This record gives sequence, C-alpha cells and structure tokens, in this order.
Amino acid sequence: MIEVKHLKTLQALRNCGSLAAAAATLHQTQSALSHQFSDLEQRLGFRLFVRKSQPLRFTPQGEILLQLANQVLPQISQALQACNEPQQTRLRIAIECHSCIQWLTPALENFHKNWPQVEMDFKSGVTFDPQPALQQGELDLVMTSDILPRSGLHYSPMFDYEVR
Repeated sequence: MIEVKHLKTLQALRNCGSLAAAAATLHQTQSALSHQFSDLEQRLGFRLFVRKSQPLRFTPQGEILLQLANQVLPQISQALQACNEPQQTRLRIAIECHSCIQWLTPALENFHKNWPQVEMDFKSGVTFDPQPALQQGELDLVMTSDILPRSGLHYSPMFDYEVR
C-alpha cells in the first residue's frame, strides 16, 4: 500500500535530485530515507529509481507514481484546506434575464434568511455563455429561457407567463 508520505518523499527526491538532498529536505537521515525506499520497493515488488545514477533516474513505475503524486497531493491539500475552512457553501449562479433581478431579489433575500451559510456568486457578461460553463462544473445553476436540445442538462420551468 502506498501512503501520502511516500508520494511526498518521491516528489522530494525528484525535486532535490539525490537521496542525500531529499533526506535533508525531509529532515531525515539519508540512511532512514534509503530504508524507507527499500521497504516500500519490497512491498510494491518493483524499484522506484535507479540507485547511484547521475542524474537520478526514475524507473517507469517510479514515473507513474510521481505522476500520481503530482495529481493527488494538490487534491489532498485542497481537501484539507476545505475541511479547515468554516462550513460555508458557495452556490454559483448565472442569470441570462436581467429583468429577472426584480423578482429574484426578494426570493434571494428569503433564501439567505433560511440558509445563511450559503454564499451566492453571480456570473454574467456579454460574451459569457453559461450553459457550457454549467456542463463543465463552473456553475451550479443557470436561469435561462434558452433550452439547448440534447445538452444533457435538466430544465425546470420556474413559472408560466403570458405575453399580452
């Protein structure tokens, strides 16, 4: 089983270029770091880097785990940061109908009274196309009168109105 500390150690080894420099960066002895790698390699069943290579070379398996470290470690950092932040939820909304603000404002005030921990961000702009942004996860909700067929989005009417 690979652990977060192993991924961090692999990154340190890549960044420092040698076992001795990585050990110093990680505040460990070179011997302790060498034993850590030997134990890990034995458990995994493959080598992670070529010993005594100048410059340091990672094996193909080591490169795969380095790629994993580059993907996972930032996500872990972001998740831990989110866990330590106050429990505030953000609702990202785009409104294409500018006249809708008149009737929407009282509804939003009522919403905020019931759910004060939810922060609302409004996105707009002349060239901003909200439906693709919604599909890409940049928005949570779009208020629009434009229905895109076969877009994979769910549309719910908010009200009926009659033009006179």
